Amino acid sequence: MEAGYLRDYFSAVAVKRLSAVEADLAVSNQHEYNGVSALKKMFGTRQEKLVLPTQFLYMADEDDPIEAKGELTWYDARFRHATRTEWRLYYPTNEVTTSASAGDALFICQKKDGSVLEIIARKETNIENQLFWLFDVRPGEDSGKFVAKTEIKEQPSDRVRFTARMLLLQIGIEVVSDTEDDYTEILVDRFGNSFPTTKEFSAFARSTVEVDPIRNPDDALLRWYEREEKMFMCMERHLIQERLREGFTDQDAVDVDAFIRFSLSVNNRRKSRAGFSLENHLEALFTVQNIRYSHTPITENRSKPDFLFPSIERYKDMSYPSTNLTMLGAKTTAKDRWRQVLEEADRIERKHLITLEGAISEYQTNEMISRNLQLVIPKEIQETYSERQKKWLYSVSDFLQEVRERQAFDDSWKA
Repeated sequence: MEAGYLRDYFSAVAVKRLSAVEADLAVSNQHEYNGVSALKKMFGTRQEKLVLPTQFLYMADEDDPIEAKGELTWYDARFRHATRTEWRLYYPTNEVTTSASAGDALFICQKKDGSVLEIIARKETNIENQLFWLFDVRPGEDSGKFVAKTEIKEQPSDRVRFTARMLLLQIGIEVVSDTEDDYTEILVDRFGNSFPTTKEFSAFARSTVEVDPIRNPDDALLRWYEREEKMFMCMERHLIQERLREGFTDQDAVDVDAFIRFSLSVNNRRKSRAGFSLENHLEALFTVQNIRYSHTPITENRSKPDFLFPSIERYKDMSYPSTNLTMLGAKTTAKDRWRQVLEEADRIERKHLITLEGAISEYQTNEMISRNLQLVIPKEIQETYSERQKKWLYSVSDFLQEVRERQAFDDSWKA
């Protein structure tokens, strides 16, 4: 998308916290959201009833979103009264609305086509905080009433690049722009009609980007990853189109099993590629920075940390000071999986984790601090964090400097 402005997709958004009456259908059968006066600017008051086609999402950090389709109804319960009005927003019973709990954040997002995206985010989660950041709106002092943002303006660049793309994809909006580069032709010329290995694909993506990984490693890592992400989407779209042209038939009968296998392969490739991509670009960064490391070595209990510094050999040498060992976990999104890092490399007390996830909640970063885990975030993505969090975060450059200092010790150390 050109600058990725939210206004390309949304015309207004409102947020509030759900009360027990709204969230627990055993407490009340009203099926209506309260505190809706702020919604009048979004949906108007010119007719008795407005039926809104709606996509429903329930989101939490550790699970895939729960989805449902249906309708919201905006109506005046006292339409026939001569002087009084009483506007209400009615919602249906579905898997999303029955998953909600009191205190969860409710987002009513009016799309440009007039339909609605309703998102319920579990309270005190990363996704809740990320959606607050994405839409730049939070519940007010009276959290039971909607706070509406009825004019989506151009967002600053920090909201329209990497983090925004990731979040928009999570809520079902694929960010595509007519001005965005199409790499399909050069990819097909290079690799034909099949994906190469992830290492090959990552290396080719890096070769198309002009960056300075020595002077500006934060920028280099993010731009390498972004370029590969865009190239992957181009290549994937091309391969899916080719496969759909072939069709899914077997002796003139529709081959449902073949279609399911193909769909699963697409989904699995998407999930596995992202993690491998980040590790590939980190390896390239460490190499150009002359940083020694071991990639996915085996430690205690057959754990496999993503990176050990300066090497697995030093780690296994019990005479080598543990204070000069470093472990780095790499996860494109931290979610609740960051705790896995704590169980790897027992000799290292203070562990590091690099992620490309923006706007992680303070609930989570405070727990990371208490568990002696240092979060590493590329500088641009750090702009999605609070000022208090920024004081604690490491940039990629900060991490490399710490590893470099420990490597200097290794150069002079003798067993």
